[in-house]
Amino acid sequence: MIRVQDLTKTFGELTAVAGISFAVEAGEIFAFLGPNGAGKTTTIKMLTTLLTPTSGRVEIDGLDPAVQRNEVRKRFGIVFQDPSLDDELTAYENMDIHGAFYRVPRRLRGQRIERLLRLFDLWERRDDPVKRFSGGMRRRLEIARGLLHTPKILFLDEPTLGLDPQTRNQLWTLVAQLNAEERVTVFLTTHYMEEAERVAGRIAIIDRGRIVAQGSPQDLKRQTGAETLEQAFLALTGSSIREEDASAVDRMRSMARMWRRR
Repeated sequence: MIRVQDLTKTFGELTAVAGISFAVEAGEIFAFLGPNGAGKTTTIKMLTTLLTPTSGRVEIDGLDPAVQRNEVRKRFGIVFQDPSLDDELTAYENMDIHGAFYRVPRRLRGQRIERLLRLFDLWERRDDPVKRFSGGMRRRLEIARGLLHTPKILFLDEPTLGLDPQTRNQLWTLVAQLNAEERVTVFLTTHYMEEAERVAGRIAIIDRGRIVAQGSPQDLKRQTGAETLEQAFLALTGSSIREEDASAVDRMRSMARMWRRR
């Protein structure tokens, strides 16, 4: 379903992604893990037509995202890390507009909206403005919306960031159910290692723009002699703070000093 060969993306002298290769089979749940600044977001943007590769090749369901953008976009749904719902619209209206945008026929659109809102336990709140929803409800709605046009692939970029454990568990249970029932291929990124180990059949770990390991969670633990996926991840990527994180730490320390002076 997804084929990536020698994929590279440079921005001037910076190489964000350096010749990575991997494949995701139809119906698979595949996790893409890496430290901050490793190249995850850049890769997802190339897979979803938002960036054109500098070199290398990408195929989405046999199509080239750099050339056949509109056809590729029909084949995937995406849930971004940042919220993308219209807070002033109701849950149903957010779904309906998305379905109209993808030209889902009206009758089928209504049936699909009801099925997904019921599945994600939002049907009773369908006429409520999204601004009244909790963070977990918004995430459930975004995933439901991403599945409305019956995509072959669902991209989930940090979908459970900031959610409580119960809501995270519910979301992944629903995603696994849809994966089993509709055979939708799931490509996810997360910083929660236990989530990746629980839901993903295979994992690719990217570090400094290069894939350093691929395999099942069990394969990665055997490869590194680790007891947990988190230990395997640290063994493969290191435990030192990266430039991006170090800068954030410096900013927080500076703010703390300023606060103490007040």
